[in-house]
Amino acid sequence: MTSFVDTNVFVYAFDRSEPDKRAIALRLLDDPEASYATSAQVLSEFYVTVTRKLHPALSSEEARGALRHIGKLPVIAIDDRLVIAATELAEREQIGLWDAQIVQAAARAGCAEILTEDLNAGQTYAGVPVRNPFA
Repeated sequence: MTSFVDTNVFVYAFDRSEPDKRAIALRLLDDPEASYATSAQVLSEFYVTVTRKLHPALSSEEARGALRHIGKLPVIAIDDRLVIAATELAEREQIGLWDAQIVQAAARAGCAEILTEDLNAGQTYAGVPVRNPFA
């Protein structure tokens, strides 16, 4: 079972101001039995968040090192078909476009769930259920 990892899970793994969420994120990401995928969008969001919004922020070089590590996972590209499908999903489900792109990337990767705190936990979008690992 592959889980799609959203930006916030990766960010919390580096966020020293949220020790409880950091511990959960590290436990998830360090699980040798787990299988994960993510998207190019998540990589971009991660870089911006950890270099500009975390306190203390990661240096650019630290963030790129983390991206190299995260990039070892299957990373779903954001292309025109995915964006068009995401616009349709966003309208149908009344969710934001960026969230819809996450859902469509997870569906494209064949993921069994999306790990995020940004969508409604327990709800299913495009056939992929959402789980908030921090709830």
